[in-house]
Amino acid sequence: MAVRANDGALRSPPHSIELEQALLGCCIVDGGHDSVSLCIQKRVTAESFYYPANQVIFAEIYSIYQRGIPISEIVLRDSLVSGGKLVAGGGGAYLAQICSRVDICAHVNFFIERVRDYELLRRIIATAEGLVAGAYENQEDVAQFLSLAEEKIFAISGDVSQESAQHIDVPMKQAIQNFQSLLQRKDEFIGVASGFKDLDRLTGGFRPGEMTVVAARPSMGKTSFALNVAECAILPSPNGIAKAVPTLFFSLEMSADQLAMRLLCGRAGVNVQRLRDGYIPRGFQSDFLHVSQEFRSAPLWIDDASNLTILEMRARARRLHSKHRLGLVVIDYLQLISGTDSKVHREQQISEISRGVKGMAKELRLPVVVLSQLNRESEKEKRRPRLSDLRESGSIEQDADVVLIFARSQDGDEESELVDSSPEVIRELIVAKQRNGPVGTVRLLFDRSLTKFANYRDDGGTR
Repeated sequence: MAVRANDGALRSPPHSIELEQALLGCCIVDGGHDSVSLCIQKRVTAESFYYPANQVIFAEIYSIYQRGIPISEIVLRDSLVSGGKLVAGGGGAYLAQICSRVDICAHVNFFIERVRDYELLRRIIATAEGLVAGAYENQEDVAQFLSLAEEKIFAISGDVSQESAQHIDVPMKQAIQNFQSLLQRKDEFIGVASGFKDLDRLTGGFRPGEMTVVAARPSMGKTSFALNVAECAILPSPNGIAKAVPTLFFSLEMSADQLAMRLLCGRAGVNVQRLRDGYIPRGFQSDFLHVSQEFRSAPLWIDDASNLTILEMRARARRLHSKHRLGLVVIDYLQLISGTDSKVHREQQISEISRGVKGMAKELRLPVVVLSQLNRESEKEKRRPRLSDLRESGSIEQDADVVLIFARSQDGDEESELVDSSPEVIRELIVAKQRNGPVGTVRLLFDRSLTKFANYRDDGGTR
């Protein structure tokens, strides 16, 4: 369809009838073997062609290919006639013209790339025209419209085919590099450290491309654990071995200033509740200023927007990653992420969200730690929580590379914790699933006065 340029002249969308005919000719000349397979691999469809007759012809070629019949001009013509599509496909003379376009298929890759390029340009034009029209009509919820516009543009770029299969030589070289790195660093690991020695020893840290789910019932310290992980990531170690890791923290439950206060008080060692009551310990102001300077220069970004969909979260993470090369994303928490379609069942929404979180980790090639709630079954049945207790969807368990589940110590329960005046209680962190490693249980100490976790020591202290 022709469009009007700025100077008022009509012009056609980007296309080339010669390239389209050459590509169709290759599919016919080689019997539909390699050429059609390449078209499928490169995501060429009937809609990739601009001319309606070429769309009809390619759709018929694809249909014949699916039936396992070798393609030739005669077979194609007969199939079009049988389906009453010969006229729509340009007629017999046009079919003969296409077949005479090429003798060999040496340049089929070039033809595919150019036909796809023109298709993508047409899609960009159509999307841009739709966005222009939408901008005139939608003048209220501009933020939502911007998110939609970005989503549509990224959908086009994401449709560009990439080679997924690669020779073993490429991943083997990477594996050798990882192996040599492990030998050099010995007790260290490839991944973002959690700050908890027993957990890092068992899991090797949070690894790029992996989705780690941290699950628990309410008031077990999920957010505190997430903040501890973020703090460990963004503040370099005193010995200089571990570098600061740029981190994005999505907080759908608490505001950014609330999280900042918990980070400050936790690192400065001040009881948040006593601070609210007006108790300011001696020397706190100097400690407070010192700690605040540490955090102000740290590579941490907090996004506390509510009602975000997973598509919006991925778009925001993608934009920030392009500017600051993120090394970790934390989400608090999964069940508060909005579904893109409110009409479908919540379990389906959670499945979509879970797949989106895993997709984010793979796309950005960084670890994503997402908090999740457990259902009440373990409390009702008075047993330790397990994978099947993940709330609202079994797809979380399926998509996650690592699942960590918080539980009270086996010799404690909720009632005893309520009457216990000690600020520290033992939490057991169950590594219930680890795709690339062993499962097991580690113990942590949870300081309720500081809402902060610490490493556990057999004598009850911290280390």
